[in-house]
Amino acid sequence: MKEIIASEFESEVLKSGKVVLDFYSSECPPCEALAPKFESLAGLYGNDIKFVKIFRQKNKELADKLEVRSSPTLLFFENGKEVGERLSGGIKRSDIITNLNTLLSADQISVINNKITPTVTEYDVMILGAGPGGLTAGLYLCQAKINTVLIDIALPGGNVATTHEVSNYPGFIEPQKGYMLSHNMSEQTKLCGTAYKVAVDVSMVDLFKKEVILDEYETIKAKKIIIATGTSPNLIGVPGEKELKGKGISYCATCDAKYYGDKEVVVIGGGNSAVEEADFIAKFASKITMVHQFDTFTSNKTAQEKIFSNPKISTLFEHEPRSFKRVGDKMVTEVEDLKTKEIKTLESDGVFIFIGMKPNIQLFKDKLTLDQWGYIKTDEDMRTSLPDVFAVGDVISKKYRQITTAVADGTIAAIAIAKEMN
Repeated sequence: MKEIIASEFESEVLKSGKVVLDFYSSECPPCEALAPKFESLAGLYGNDIKFVKIFRQKNKELADKLEVRSSPTLLFFENGKEVGERLSGGIKRSDIITNLNTLLSADQISVINNKITPTVTEYDVMILGAGPGGLTAGLYLCQAKINTVLIDIALPGGNVATTHEVSNYPGFIEPQKGYMLSHNMSEQTKLCGTAYKVAVDVSMVDLFKKEVILDEYETIKAKKIIIATGTSPNLIGVPGEKELKGKGISYCATCDAKYYGDKEVVVIGGGNSAVEEADFIAKFASKITMVHQFDTFTSNKTAQEKIFSNPKISTLFEHEPRSFKRVGDKMVTEVEDLKTKEIKTLESDGVFIFIGMKPNIQLFKDKLTLDQWGYIKTDEDMRTSLPDVFAVGDVISKKYRQITTAVADGTIAAIAIAKEMN
């Protein structure tokens, strides 16, 4: 695997046959999550396909020329031409493999597959998800001398890792950068002795057998499971959204706001996330138009005061997006006035969407008792409806979802488990 700069792009990519190119950034959790996958696949495919990395922030002109608008972004080339599907954001290992395999013959793929050896590892407790709830549970369990593994499809930290500032976490006088708070939590748990399996694809979860398959070849077994899979951003579901994800539409201000210096941005939403992230984006963008379906924001008053006092930010209340398009180098957002039904067009350089979250339970939602919104029901000890299966953090049914409540959930589950196992 080789790192290049823009001046080497032609020789190292366009004139090098079969190549996969990773545009990455600093302070970018999805980039960090991709790195170990990219490196491991380079070990498998490196004899047939060239693996190249390029630092997007120091090679911005090339990124703009290639219309790379999100970090990370993987591009696949064959004989100087881009082929396959561009991958960006939270990139799955399986999706990378699908693109890599299109560049190879069946015989080459067979040789690579034969290099992969299935493995089985056993632990006392398996924690699915390494956000604040999962990290806290891991900390308490390792301190209780219980053999524990943390599993996450990204790097530790959950949604906190992509939050620019946290001002209400006890013990810190000054607001903390989200990624640093996550990093400190993670390092504390890791140093205690909890095993980590992060930046992996979880291809199967069997809550009855207490087994999980990672990256299609590694089986993890445990006596008990803690589900701490958290939530992920809701999609609006209008034309153009999926097609333009990572190509002008972003769900992570921490990852991508820095690329909109002196540019115009549209922010969709009006809750805490939308308002707080708009305030952060305003540190870079020259103009922000917020689009919110209600006649007032639903965020906390302190965050609203910052928005209303910022001359860069204006709001279209009682409007909803109806489509997203790319016209040249501009994003075009069509919005509907919910009062008059008039369709308006907003032109900008990029769009950020923050319209709430949904629980990450796709792999096991039919196996547990859920509330009417799809969140996992638990008892006071964080036990679910299945024996030896616990759940903590934002994924469970509860009134408030905060870092502090997730930490409390993780504490309770770990203590309950420790008492049972000891």
